[in-house]
Amino acid sequence: MLIQRASLLGNKVVDIRLGEQIEQVAESLRPLPGELVLDAGFGTVLPGLHDHHLHVYSAAAELNSVRVGPQDVRDSDGLAQALTRAVPGADGWIRAVGYHDTVAGPLDRDLLDALAPPNPIRVQHRSGVMWTLNSAGLAAVGLADHPDGRLRSADRAWSDVLERTEPPLDAFSAGLAAYGVTGVTDATPDLDITVRIRQRVHVLAPGKRILHDDALDLDALITWISDRHTEGIPVALHCVTAAQLVVAIAALRVAGRHPGDRIEHAAMVPADCIADLAGLGVTVVTQPNFVAERGDQYRTDVPATEQDQLWRLASLRYAGVPVALSTDAPFGDSDPWAAMRAAVHRRSPTGQVLNAAECVDARTALTLFLGSATQPARPRTVAPGQPADLCVLSAPPREALGQLDAGLVVATVIGGAMVFTR
Repeated sequence: MLIQRASLLGNKVVDIRLGEQIEQVAESLRPLPGELVLDAGFGTVLPGLHDHHLHVYSAAAELNSVRVGPQDVRDSDGLAQALTRAVPGADGWIRAVGYHDTVAGPLDRDLLDALAPPNPIRVQHRSGVMWTLNSAGLAAVGLADHPDGRLRSADRAWSDVLERTEPPLDAFSAGLAAYGVTGVTDATPDLDITVRIRQRVHVLAPGKRILHDDALDLDALITWISDRHTEGIPVALHCVTAAQLVVAIAALRVAGRHPGDRIEHAAMVPADCIADLAGLGVTVVTQPNFVAERGDQYRTDVPATEQDQLWRLASLRYAGVPVALSTDAPFGDSDPWAAMRAAVHRRSPTGQVLNAAECVDARTALTLFLGSATQPARPRTVAPGQPADLCVLSAPPREALGQLDAGLVVATVIGGAMVFTR
């Protein structure tokens, strides 16, 4: 395949010949007999985007789920209507996602029984760590006597009982391809199935661990990290609170580091933790899209004196902390371009700017999606020998950086093969 008149981010215009890898990059290349030619028309050609933290099966399953977050339903009546209108899946369950207590208060089995139809129902909290089941659902998983129906997502004792239905992986993968995404890192803990989509897939398990404030055991975490490192496995520690981050830093200091160690999310980073992260050299994979998606709720829920800790980016980079970006789909929107815009502008849904000091420029936001699976903070380049995974935009670099819009993606190439054209 030959891409002609391609503008690279530095504004140089080149032709690019592709096999499974990038074979040639030159000012002018003649097509070979029978070679597929794509005229980029001076549009920008980038390494394909890599989403460094999402959950493929959950994100695909969301396509067949009813959304019940604050942006979707406003109160208990809206929740009841959404669940009543929902079409049960082939397994008879109604699956709902994105719930937050601002909709109808803390959710439990009794409230679901009162509001919803008698089908088995499971509702996921938007944090992803908790599901609430109604009485029919609890009976279906053998927990009819459970007191409140609130079950941890990571507890496979109940989730393994569910009938496995294949989510629409192809549709989700096609959506990623339309965003120019050529690779993803699946951050699902204990993932024990092969993820088959058109994108290249890197899996964090068995090195992924979710920390919980009510079960922060420093000694146990040190042992777990040391064991993973002995096996040659880097660790990825899920930290969304300041307490979780402090314990993670302490554990990494004692256990020592592996070059691939990561902190996932770092939603709250106290100022005195920034130098600690830089000293450890651990990569932070974070999601500024949550500022755009949930910023108004943060302004209500997080004390004003702590809001500067939320979803840091510029201050981490300034201190020398390796950083990469992701969407955390399905808990965040899967559009990486929206995440880039959030990194640049940090505007909440109502337009309030949250932590202006953490804004980065558009080129930085874009390059934080260009790392590889194993080196997320090191941007790939369009150069011979690199994988032939590319994203082609309709606009030249200056315009593309000004818009950061998925609508600019006109072609996506993985391994030298076209997987999306607009």
